[in-house]
Amino acid sequence: MSKKEAPGTAKRGLFRIIFSRAGIFLILVLIQFGVFIATTFHLREYTFYIYGVFTILRVAVIIYIINRKGNPAFKITWILCVLAFPIVGTMFYVYVEMQVGTSFMQQRLTDLKLETSSYMQQDQDVVDAIWASKSANAHLSYYLSHRLGFPTYRNTSVKYFPLGEHKFKYMVHELRKAKKFIFMEYFIVDKGYMWDTLLEILKQKADEGVEVRFMYDGMCAISLLPYGYPEQLKKFGIKCKMANAVKPFLSTTQNNRDHRKICVIDGKTAFTGGVNLADEYINKIVRFGHWKDTAVMLKGDAVQSFTMMFLEMWNVTERRPENYQRYLTPKRKELKREYGYVIPYADSPFDNENVGEEVYFHILNHAKKYVHIMTPYLILDNEMITTLTRVAKSGIEVVIIMPHIPDKWYAFVLAQTYYQELIESGVQIYEYTPGFVHAKVFVSDDDTATVGTINLDYRSLYLHFECGTFIYNNSEIGRIENDFQKTLLNCHKVTLMEVKNRTMLTKVMGQVLRLAAPLM
Repeated sequence: MSKKEAPGTAKRGLFRIIFSRAGIFLILVLIQFGVFIATTFHLREYTFYIYGVFTILRVAVIIYIINRKGNPAFKITWILCVLAFPIVGTMFYVYVEMQVGTSFMQQRLTDLKLETSSYMQQDQDVVDAIWASKSANAHLSYYLSHRLGFPTYRNTSVKYFPLGEHKFKYMVHELRKAKKFIFMEYFIVDKGYMWDTLLEILKQKADEGVEVRFMYDGMCAISLLPYGYPEQLKKFGIKCKMANAVKPFLSTTQNNRDHRKICVIDGKTAFTGGVNLADEYINKIVRFGHWKDTAVMLKGDAVQSFTMMFLEMWNVTERRPENYQRYLTPKRKELKREYGYVIPYADSPFDNENVGEEVYFHILNHAKKYVHIMTPYLILDNEMITTLTRVAKSGIEVVIIMPHIPDKWYAFVLAQTYYQELIESGVQIYEYTPGFVHAKVFVSDDDTATVGTINLDYRSLYLHFECGTFIYNNSEIGRIENDFQKTLLNCHKVTLMEVKNRTMLTKVMGQVLRLAAPLM
């Protein structure tokens, strides 16, 4: 099938939004705001008393924000919101903090984590081996295992895919071999060649008696898939649900999207990375030039972690007990040194641990020669800016590959506000001239890498459900670095002069957007 241009603006533009579920959703949200404003208007005769109450409440809210735990950037944004919009901003913050749904989901995930903990135990022999290999990574292993329940594994092969179409080819092959179960969890699903191909396989496997569970983020129901799509798939024998379905009533859980990409087959094979289930990810259609994405395939002991990650998310809305024993990964007896160490990990917005960012910090802080990064977005908090600049200033080569053709203009304008500080500190920034980079890759010193779903922005690092794979001393790390160098050949190096010569409008827009960066 030949490549084709993506559907025009009529499909994905304003017209489609207005005359779709997204339009209805937006209208219902606006009605809620309208009711609030109307109520305030009708109470205008009590303005003096209301103003006094809100002044006290505003001060109390600001004091609370300053003293609570959390990233300072979020605190500053909320304080600006409260000061700029005294009534609306204050009430909105109180509303956010009093969300019952958030508390429920947090507790439910905690309970499920306890249920799966017996299947996520750390092998002491692996611990002893990694301590003898590299103590810094042993400390990371301890943090991920003891604090978060993500063990370190050996006996796990890794295959790296430098493009989405390569991952798709292997994924189709592995799905066709499924005998027991298939678990799939994705952020974006869109009808087209890729999804149609996979759906036919899933339908066939369900007919053969293979247990198929499919889960996708509820945001797809806005413009990509019918709201009742899970019911359609159930007719084919596929168990399907939306993770965190979008509802017109304002809720903070709507802000915590399931951004993970997980595929587990028979407990023996797992896929993860940046690749969603839509044709642009495999370059069947062109949206933002050539789509550069990455993924990994795991075979062996570490697959069990991805199985449990999926089951935890699946069971958030379930009440029947899960038979975890049915889905355990058969352990390998042989030990191959070239497999090194593999740590699958997940990041939740509700566990008070910034797992993805901590993994990135670890790689940066323990690099000896270089850290090479691919990311579609660059919306950084102060800690990440400080770390990137400090590492570069210490003589370690820090190179970041960004898109040249962005998918979101505002995110790109915002990213450019960080360029000058980073470049002046020695960080090298390149833009992928053929198109859009969607990869989320860190590779360092020819022995350490992570590939996953976690972007360098506030959403991925703090607000979304994410996942990744930390890899150490695996023979595939060389291929990851080679792919980075090959990608670099198709990139343009951003100079300090280019950054300084941006238009005044671009600079001003970027600085304004930076005020709201934690909420973007």
